Amino acid sequence: MTDRAEQNVARFYGTVGWRATEGVTEDARQWEDLRPCAADYVSRCRRRVLRHIPPAGERLLDMASGPVQYTEYIEYSGNFQRRYCVDLSAEALRQARERLGEHGVYLCGSFFDLELPDDFFDCSISLHTIYHIAADRQEAAVRKLLRVTKPGQPVIIVYSNPDAVKLSPKALIPFRQRYKAWRRRRRQSKGIYFRPHPLDWWQRFQDVADIEMHPWRSLTAADQKRWFPDNRLGRWLFDRLYALEERYPDFFLRHFAYPMIVLRKRRAGRGESPA
Repeated sequence: MTDRAEQNVARFYGTVGWRATEGVTEDARQWEDLRPCAADYVSRCRRRVLRHIPPAGERLLDMASGPVQYTEYIEYSGNFQRRYCVDLSAEALRQARERLGEHGVYLCGSFFDLELPDDFFDCSISLHTIYHIAADRQEAAVRKLLRVTKPGQPVIIVYSNPDAVKLSPKALIPFRQRYKAWRRRRRQSKGIYFRPHPLDWWQRFQDVADIEMHPWRSLTAADQKRWFPDNRLGRWLFDRLYALEERYPDFFLRHFAYPMIVLRKRRAGRGESPA
């Protein structure tokens, strides 16, 4: 593994990322909203993935599975014979094995290095992973996901929208001040690599796949905590937000934080090249 972005991610998740304190991993502590007011909303957003997973199949690929730490994540492979969990972290796979047992197949290492057969999986998922891959290697990762997934079957990717509306009060700070603060944070940062492409970037896969895009969740955990109080009012606001996402999916897809990309490789024979 020589890619610096991959090394950065492996270092974080190989040390503190999947370390749990009082049952909560550092990953969840940093990037999830675990408050009671958000629980139902967050669960319903995670279950949006189930709308695109086939009702049954032999093999599901979970690329960068982590420890499969949420109940909804376990449900994704409930009707599959085996779930193939791929991750850079041995600790993540150890925890995944505790949750999935013999239902899982556990492959530790870089997705780029693993030998996987073409047209092998009935569904592939990658949640909050592709944008942690080096920006110039993300296309190769997606094309490999397409290659190893059967034609007509879904590759489901939860991604990040770099053009999402900024709801943070920091957006009101003049640009020069924001830029200086960004430079200072970048010099000091030891955080995880993160480089999402704009939504139009996904059109490059039209040569081999049919593409759908849907909203997965509108706000980052930090913005949820900032704008939604942890009380009855917060639960009501989350209910309203979910209803709006369902009613106006294209608006929330284009302008908010987390899109869900669904790719289905076309069958060869109509002028398409295989992935």
